[in-house]
Amino acid sequence: MTDRYQKAFDTAATDFERLGEHLWKPIGRATVERTAPEPGDRVLDACCGNGASAIPAAVRVGDRGLVDAVDRSPALIEDLRSRASGLTSLATHAADVTSWPGRGYDVVQAALGIFFFPDMAAGTEHLISRARPGGRAGFTIWRRDAMVAPGTYLRQAVSRVTGNPPEPRPSGPVEEIDVAGAFRSWLAERGLSDVTVTTHELRLAVTPELAWLVVTGSGFVTVLSGLDEAQTAEVRAVYLDSLLRDGVTEFDATTLVGVGYSQGSNALVM
Repeated sequence: MTDRYQKAFDTAATDFERLGEHLWKPIGRATVERTAPEPGDRVLDACCGNGASAIPAAVRVGDRGLVDAVDRSPALIEDLRSRASGLTSLATHAADVTSWPGRGYDVVQAALGIFFFPDMAAGTEHLISRARPGGRAGFTIWRRDAMVAPGTYLRQAVSRVTGNPPEPRPSGPVEEIDVAGAFRSWLAERGLSDVTVTTHELRLAVTPELAWLVVTGSGFVTVLSGLDEAQTAEVRAVYLDSLLRDGVTEFDATTLVGVGYSQGSNALVM
């Protein structure tokens, strides 16, 4: 995760949990259903946020297992610690997972995280190398066009309020693999075998509260950087009015979950 996005998620921490009920938690549960940790397993949950996939994984592994939940955002890690204090199998770490030293995990998983890496391919390969030979690694990304609408309308609203040209939509290598076949091939190139990709359909019914929560409880909050309170309120009004005017009734939040098996060899390091 770049410093810009770490700052964004630190800022969004307050609303991150509220949005999670609609977005992060369903996606986290879908990820864990595919990676399928078993009782006693050791799991690395990368880019864990405040636990959308780490908590259900910890429940599955039970007291005999371990989930190392790692995220660069101290605010989200602190939130996870406060909400999951009763889960003895869950260990939380505010750290950069692209240099995480532990290895020999039965399961390595990252829900909506790998596209924040400065080098997505290298970061993903590092995570895969943390799994034991034959261990499972699973990664969740947005499907093509998912969650594009809120960002587009938000950037247009900021442009109208500030008079500046719309900020370009961030782009990256994930846009080359955001369909099932391409994602499957890409994960195989990273060293996974027997890769399967599952589509998790999710639609968010747009209400004024939820539409704005998608902004303040996610990385979209970076688009509001530098605006004062009055400008932010005006952006909110323009953004919501534009959605209503264009008849936008739902946001597509569909994801792809790719899971495969590690072929590497490594020794268990606790």
